[in-house]
Amino acid sequence: MRFRPLTAVCFTAVLLTSACSPTQETPTNGATTTLSPARVGPSVATPVVARVLAAPIPVPATDGKVHLAYELQLTNTLAQSITLSSVDVQAGDRTLLSLPADRLANWTRIIGTPTPTTTIGPAQTAFVWLDVALPLEEEVPSQLIHRVGISVPEPMPPLILASMTEDVAPVTVQSRKPVVLAPPLAGPNWLDANSCCDMTAHRMALNPINGEIWAAERFAIDYLQLGPDGRIFTGDRTDVNSYPYFGADILAVGDGPVVATLDGLPEQVPGTTPTGLTLEQYGGNHVVQDLGDGNYAFYAHLKTGTVRVKPGDQLAAGQAIGSLGNSGNSDAPHLHFHVMSTPDPLRSDGLPFVLSSFQLDSRLMGATEALEDLLDGEPAERHPEFEPRDEKSTSPLVYDVMTYAQR
Repeated sequence: MRFRPLTAVCFTAVLLTSACSPTQETPTNGATTTLSPARVGPSVATPVVARVLAAPIPVPATDGKVHLAYELQLTNTLAQSITLSSVDVQAGDRTLLSLPADRLANWTRIIGTPTPTTTIGPAQTAFVWLDVALPLEEEVPSQLIHRVGISVPEPMPPLILASMTEDVAPVTVQSRKPVVLAPPLAGPNWLDANSCCDMTAHRMALNPINGEIWAAERFAIDYLQLGPDGRIFTGDRTDVNSYPYFGADILAVGDGPVVATLDGLPEQVPGTTPTGLTLEQYGGNHVVQDLGDGNYAFYAHLKTGTVRVKPGDQLAAGQAIGSLGNSGNSDAPHLHFHVMSTPDPLRSDGLPFVLSSFQLDSRLMGATEALEDLLDGEPAERHPEFEPRDEKSTSPLVYDVMTYAQR
């Protein structure tokens, strides 16, 4: 699902507190300052203020790495544009992720806009999507901080220099573990067409709801099924019945009660963009399940009239709950699945999950272009040298092709 936010934040003050390193000289005007015992280091001006939207949770993935996927919010408090020269993620003296200017634009957007950028205009807010990928054997740090390099066209020394570096937005990595789930589907050739950790529609979705921004779809997956010829449909693209997997059984990923359902919304016409949807209708016909320990499962875009469960029903892993459809904010039949922190599918923090076991068959070549070709009726192009393997307790990554056991 896609949801475009539009917001703006305006600050006029430049004397803001954080750790920053242009120069840290003793004042020369004769004034003295007494610091409270709780304050460490001098107060410095940080023309860009920052915060982490949600503290990251480590999750092992099919590339053999542990991913910390999260968002860094940056607000320019000045009346002039600033240019980002770099963003690094630090743990002590270790640099875990380095995004120099030539890579940074791909991961940065002004809120509400789709264009990659390293320029933040006066009083604008941008987001940088971060993916810290660590080797499985490497210890995950407990604390992170973000080193942001900036430049301004009109410096105001000594507070704001032409080029400066800010150390901002310290964050504690969450110690919770991703929930272990059974796959929500069965059979071969299920494609993860839209998920972590690239700049996919799910990864970039920011939902402005009730005065806050939520990244509910941070780890969401859109499932399509490839046919024997590598295509997702044969015949008329606009007919849901041209997609052989339309109507496939959707299976409960774990034990737990149903907390919400919606049914009766019509199937959308594939290849068209739905309009006029309410927040509740974005997921189309759907089921929300409480998996326990603050994890809620969201199964979306189900086929009209096929939701087989109701709130209060106790589900068992593998139980059929409905059929794959094309309702709600959907332009092709697929299952949208994600795990979240509350029962509200869009006003939640998106949580990572791992699948207990599955076969990783292949990966698509061409990334975004490959998905566009699929939606246009072209066959998927797989990596020719990929060796299929069994995966256990890992999270799929975008463009993985998988087989899930029959249950």
